[in-house]
Amino acid sequence: MRRGPAVRLLFLGAVPYAEALRVQERCVAAARAARGPGALPGPGPARGGPEALPAESVVLSEPSRPVYAWGLRGAPGAAAAAALRARGAALVAARRGGHITFHGPGQLLAFPVLDLRRRRLPLRAYVAALEALVVRLCRRLGLGSARALPPPFTGVWMGDSKLCAIGVHCRNHITSHGLALNCCTDLSWFEHIVPCGLEGKGVTSLSHQLGQHVTVSHVLQPFLDSFQEVFDCTLVSSEDPRD
Repeated sequence: MRRGPAVRLLFLGAVPYAEALRVQERCVAAARAARGPGALPGPGPARGGPEALPAESVVLSEPSRPVYAWGLRGAPGAAAAAALRARGAALVAARRGGHITFHGPGQLLAFPVLDLRRRRLPLRAYVAALEALVVRLCRRLGLGSARALPPPFTGVWMGDSKLCAIGVHCRNHITSHGLALNCCTDLSWFEHIVPCGLEGKGVTSLSHQLGQHVTVSHVLQPFLDSFQEVFDCTLVSSEDPRD
């Protein structure tokens, strides 16, 4: 059954975090161009007619190498940055909200590029929709106790441990960045930072919670199903992010 307007799906597989960011930026540029200066709010099709590529996108990837990324609330100091690099991780500044966190193999990254004006969706409601998406995914996998908490505890939690981090950016109503869901992530990387700036909180993964090895590929289809339900859209796969 076809749902609402089409959203372009770009699944990059295992790629460096910086490459996922570059693809995301191309999608942001395409979304702004598709809307155009005279476009009106509303759920209509992308400019260029029904055969045009969808104006909105979601970029999915699995980081191929460990990286620490921080948002608008500040970078680590010089000594802390040197210590993190010494452990073999890259450091990247990301234009999103939130503090420092870790991205690496075994983690599903999702960068939705959506037009919140067209969707008539306030930014806080959009963040809540991302949380609802992951909670819905968790319930599909049998984790009924997954929950979202009020700010500043943005994300999805299992008890006092964060399962999924969320950090977004929005400019001219076009979103970027998004969420990082720990599937079979090596959680020891989080021990060297204060994840998302939250003291006294833990980090967990689907593998840890379910007691079995859960890869990104295992959760991909239930994630896509949950995305389509929450955002009332039809995902259309695209193999070439430069199309």
